[in-house]
Amino acid sequence: MWLLLLAALWLAGCASTQTPAPVYEQGYANRPFLPAPAGMYRILRGDTLYKIAFEQGLDYRDLAAWNDLQDPALIRSGDLLRLTPPRARVVTTPLASRPGVTVRAIKPEVATPLPPPDDAPPEVWAWPGQGPLLARFGERLNKGIDIGGTRGLAVQAAASGKVVYAGSSLRGYGKLIIIRHGKTMLSAYAHNARILVAEGQNVVRGQSIAEMGDTDADRVKLHFEIREFGKPVDPLNYLPKPS
Repeated sequence: MWLLLLAALWLAGCASTQTPAPVYEQGYANRPFLPAPAGMYRILRGDTLYKIAFEQGLDYRDLAAWNDLQDPALIRSGDLLRLTPPRARVVTTPLASRPGVTVRAIKPEVATPLPPPDDAPPEVWAWPGQGPLLARFGERLNKGIDIGGTRGLAVQAAASGKVVYAGSSLRGYGKLIIIRHGKTMLSAYAHNARILVAEGQNVVRGQSIAEMGDTDADRVKLHFEIREFGKPVDPLNYLPKPS
């Protein structure tokens, strides 16, 4: 009896001194998941600079400049991205005319900005879907507009541009497409049932890019956003007036 009690106490003591096993993020091989510090973002598999900038409400060019990225495509999963401008560095420099006296010179640590693309923002926009307007910009913190419809209805590019994201890793958007237009503008098409384009593909205004659905939504609809310099703007200020 005493031997069994001693054995049980010994096993309990060993268990209490064991270090918990590290937690690994799903999709990573032999890489522990570490949360990003405040003001930083840890890149996940499948992320793009445009997707991260869209999710954070930032201009992708600022994000590239703050992280000294010359090519938006060159990001690696597991790395950290700065989400705020780098702080200016304080440098102490002696005055030649007055030995022993110093001044504080501010030298900003600003990376070389990403060269902007040559194309200009669109002058003409088209409605991305045919259906009733369910919600306007700003209603219940809506960052765009919601357009009703039936499952499988064509979703069309509102303007010509380049697909910079096509996937479903942004919470609340379901199957999402983001198109870049010129140097400063993006358009987004959310809750699709099926995506018909791929990242890196050039599209023209009116081209079918998806089928309307209800992924991550309470009903079949298209959620449509336009962002300028990373900030949401009212799409109704750009789309033609209904006839």
